[in-house]
Formats: sequence, C-alpha cells, structure tokens
Amino acid sequence: MKVDLFDFDLPPERIALRPARPRDAARMLVVEGADGPMRDCGVRDLPSLLKAGDVLVFNDTRVIPAQLEGRRGEARIGATLHKRVDLRRWQAFIRNAKRVRSGDLIEFGGGVSAIAEERLPDGSFILAFQGDEPVEVLLERAGRMPLPPYIAGKRETDAQDREDYQTMFAAEDGAVAAPTASLHFTPELVAALDEAGVGRETLTLHVGAGTFLPVKAEDTDDHAMHSEWGRIEPEVADRLNAAREAGGRVVAVGTTSLRLLESATQADGVIRAFAGDTDIFITPGYRFRAVDGLMTNFHLPKSTLMMLVSALMGRERMMAAYAHAIANEYRFYSYGDSSLLIP
Repeated sequence: MKVDLFDFDLPPERIALRPARPRDAARMLVVEGADGPMRDCGVRDLPSLLKAGDVLVFNDTRVIPAQLEGRRGEARIGATLHKRVDLRRWQAFIRNAKRVRSGDLIEFGGGVSAIAEERLPDGSFILAFQGDEPVEVLLERAGRMPLPPYIAGKRETDAQDREDYQTMFAAEDGAVAAPTASLHFTPELVAALDEAGVGRETLTLHVGAGTFLPVKAEDTDDHAMHSEWGRIEPEVADRLNAAREAGGRVVAVGTTSLRLLESATQADGVIRAFAGDTDIFITPGYRFRAVDGLMTNFHLPKSTLMMLVSALMGRERMMAAYAHAIANEYRFYSYGDSSLLIP
C-alpha cells in the first residue's frame, strides 16, 4: 500500500508536551465497529467500557536513560541506544555518524565511553561500553531520557520526564521508548478495574529507537521494521487463552503489547509463550489472531503505528477517528490522550 494513504494534517498545537495530571485525567476516544458512533470519554471511564472477564495486557518494560551526548576528538556525537546485543554492547543510532569510523572511541562524559565497533547496513553502530560497571549504571550517570523528537525538539528534557516517561508497571530495564498507552494508568484506576472484574496481565517488549524513525519508503512493502526483543511467560499465555475461551476479550494496552501478542500467536488463535526478537509489521489486510481490542494513543501521520491501527479498524474508519480527534482538540502522541479501539 502507498504510505501516503496514512497521511493527515495535524496542527502543531495538538502535540502534547506534558502528560495530563493526574495521569488518568486524559481523554479517551472510543471507536467500536466499522461504522458505529464515536464516543468522547475519559480514561477513568475504562472500567465501565469493559466487562467482567476481559483482560488488559500491559508491557512492563522500563525506559532507560538511553540518549547520550559525547565527542570523538573534536566532533560532537549523539547516540540513541536501540537494542541490547550483550552485557556490554548495544546497537545505537548515531547523530553525526559521518564523523565516526569503526574502532573510534566516543567519550560521553562522567567517565563513560564506548568503542564504535561496527557500522551496520542500516547506518547504526554497535557500541561497546568500556569498563566493568553495568551499562545501566553508566547510563544513569551519563544518559538522559529518550523523549521522542517531536517533544525534544520543542523543549529540553528535564528531571520531571524521568517520572512522567515511565509507566507504573515498569519493571524490566531495556526500553528506549515508553509504552505510552500505559502512561495513563494510576493505582486508583487499576483498583477500579479490579473491582469491575477486569483482568490484568503483563508481558515484556523492550521498545527500540526504531519506533521514532520515519517511514522513508513510498510503499509499505518496501519498509523494513527494526527488530525488538520480547517475552511472554507460559503461565501468562495460558491465562489469556483461558480468558478468551471463557468469553472474555483480550485488550492490548499499547501497540507494543499488541505486536508481541500477535507475534506469539499462530493461525490456530492460541497464544503461546515467547522469548526472542520480533519485527512484525502490521498493515491493512492483516488477520488478527490474539487481540480483541486495543487501547492506544494517537500516532504520527504515515507511521507504522498509524498503519497498525488502520489494520485493526479499517483505514477510512481511523482517518475519520483522527479527524474527529483533531476537530475536538484531543492531545496527540506520547504524552497525549488515548483511544479505545474495539473492532
């Protein structure tokens, strides 16, 4: 499909630069079916919008301070970590990469340095961090939270982002972008969902920096997705299958949860345990196997995530939903409002 089919005009003032406070005060657009009415609700309405026996699936990845600023000699170099290779090496996207050659030492300050070991075909590098301290310790000292470019380009990252850009479910270090649909949840909202009989499960998908990269191809067939590492425990898969067999719906909280669930599910519709990389790319025409709904924020034009929600609900339906959200002044992107999509 042509990438331009997923384009739309978004007024710059609709891009949220800070989250709603409290988190669950965000608005939520409810879109059900192919042609039913859209409803303007709030995230706090979620317990009444779901039914007992439904299960929400959260991503428990934790965002690390994955953006680094440093120097190779006199050249200023920026690095955004993308994916762990092993205990001391990470794949990273490099700013000013033309000034870096394999074998160069990049100094990031605070006693943190890395060797640019190898340039990969996509232009990224393998960085080997020096010393004996765990890389996570080095990042806490020299790194900053990797806010998306559409936020970082408008204001400085600050101490508040360390809290704001982390979900209440964050437990497993490794993401360089937040699973932003989960940013809306608070202990009070979770308690209300528990009281309503809505189940809760977690999986892990370490979101990579590839989520920030634009789609440069003109046709979706020519776009290559970056892989990300994820895990679904066997007991989680068993409980999700049991919930569906009992008539409950599996609702992914965020496109990261959805992508991993679909990666772990074969044509028979059974969700299986999973541990490994996935580069699944979901576009219209895809047949969903694992999920019955999705809670997600509003995505960028011509992005892979706009293609994903269009695959779930239909392209024309999602273009109409986004037009409604813009006209009704919803807040967009990572710190913005939410939507609940039920096919």
